Amino acid sequence: MDANNRWYGLTNPPAGSLPASSPRVLIVGAGSRGNAYARAITNSTDGVVAAVAEPIANKRRALGKKYIWQNATPQPHQQFKDWHDFVAYEENRRRRLQAGVADAEPAIDAACICTLDTQHVDVILALVPLGLHILSEKPLATTLKDCVAIHRALASSASPRTQAKLFGIGHVLRYSPHNMLLRKLLLQDKIIGDVLSIEHTEPVGWWHFSHSYVRGNWRREDTTAPSLLTKSCHDIDFILWLLCGPADAHSTEAPHLPTTVISNGHRAFFKRSRKPAAAGGATNCMRCPIERKCNYSAKKIYIERHLQQGHTGWPVDIVEPEIEELFQEQGRHAADRVLHQRLAEDYDRRKASPEYIQSRNWFGRCVWESDNDVCDDQTVTIVWEDDDEFHPPTSTTYHAAKTATFHQIAHTEAQCARRGRVYGSLGEVTYDSRTIRVYDFASGAAEEFSPTQTDFNDPIASHGGGDTGLAQQFIGAVCAVEHEGMPVDRAQKQYLGCTPEDVLRSHAMVFAAEEARKSKTVVDWRRWWQQNVEEAPIAPRDWQMVDTSDARG
Repeated sequence: MDANNRWYGLTNPPAGSLPASSPRVLIVGAGSRGNAYARAITNSTDGVVAAVAEPIANKRRALGKKYIWQNATPQPHQQFKDWHDFVAYEENRRRRLQAGVADAEPAIDAACICTLDTQHVDVILALVPLGLHILSEKPLATTLKDCVAIHRALASSASPRTQAKLFGIGHVLRYSPHNMLLRKLLLQDKIIGDVLSIEHTEPVGWWHFSHSYVRGNWRREDTTAPSLLTKSCHDIDFILWLLCGPADAHSTEAPHLPTTVISNGHRAFFKRSRKPAAAGGATNCMRCPIERKCNYSAKKIYIERHLQQGHTGWPVDIVEPEIEELFQEQGRHAADRVLHQRLAEDYDRRKASPEYIQSRNWFGRCVWESDNDVCDDQTVTIVWEDDDEFHPPTSTTYHAAKTATFHQIAHTEAQCARRGRVYGSLGEVTYDSRTIRVYDFASGAAEEFSPTQTDFNDPIASHGGGDTGLAQQFIGAVCAVEHEGMPVDRAQKQYLGCTPEDVLRSHAMVFAAEEARKSKTVVDWRRWWQQNVEEAPIAPRDWQMVDTSDARG
């Protein structure tokens, strides 16, 4: 924290008592990410989780009981079967308020969108006309077309009839104490001089990848998106955050845009040609002759590694959503029995339709017999050139050439604990999500920094404190706008340090990298952006801006 109350360049929300009217937040989607944001908002901000929209009843009840109504009876305005129900309720509430109905429920100020990735675009486009501040989990959407549509909807929301609202994205790597300090050291302190090159790696984790990207929700591009988007879009954003933007979020300096992007990647390991011969025709771990010898045995991963150790949260509750309640009420043996049943579920590829196979997850399926197709090993290289044709080297806004290489790899001991090296003109930095080591060329000395983790229970699952950091900054921005009268564009920069265009740019970079990978070409970034973003013909969605200036109550 500096003398201007800035937290590594961002305005830090003031600590203290709750404001007269705490921001009321709707959680849309009560899965693991919805619970993560509800926990962070409740424990670390001045916001209040006021409602939840979730189609699965037990998930809706669990989040509501923990963060909203506790032991009281839930009220209709506190829970909704899905976001459609909330929109209908909110429109009716506003009609009642405008009609002078005195008992209209208090308004929702902001929404956290934590649904399935493919649903983000519909939820966002439905909530924008309501004039809510929005925080969307990443990725923004699963297609470039939908990302552009969202960006244009957000831009259209600021009109003479409506007031612009804040928009945040779940790029939590920007908000962890480790990464905030790393950026300060590199850009504000220039501790290694000019940044020349970065190598950044996301080690997904050997069993984590098999859970989420071979057996789970994000295993296929055609039903979700490439793993570079679903898993690593915030790593691409992290790189652009370090190398594109100005050192201080308050600056009006134009970003230094990349020149080219290339990518290489493939499904290297999780495919039938890699299946051990001794496994024979087995397609399910529970009936496999080499199950006891296989690292990817579903029984080992879900039952022995987690359930038998008393862990009923992720990833076990993804396999069986009611496992925690079952464990608590009927004991471990009952939970074990149900989990065995879930893991034994399988299909015959010769008889089952592709639609049926893709309609659900198969967590007991052999990792070499699944229908997955996303990359398990991929690299992206982004290049920036000198911009001396636009700014002379003596200019304070002069940007020098640099390169970034990103590596997403499945087969690692570490799980999501990012690591990398930054090469500078005066020294070198290494980082591993916990510590930062700075080596100085001139003195030969090294200095190590260990930023405080804000989420002590599980720093990896909480992205090294990034979940808490983002929640604090988002709610702080809402308070600044709603209670202090700060303009939205100013709060967007000073608190979130990220504009809607920044969000679109980092997602677009992922799609450009995928185009480069599939076409085996080098993509000219500026030409690609012009053709695919600026000039993209996006058909208008079935939504309409409404006057929300006086209707929220």
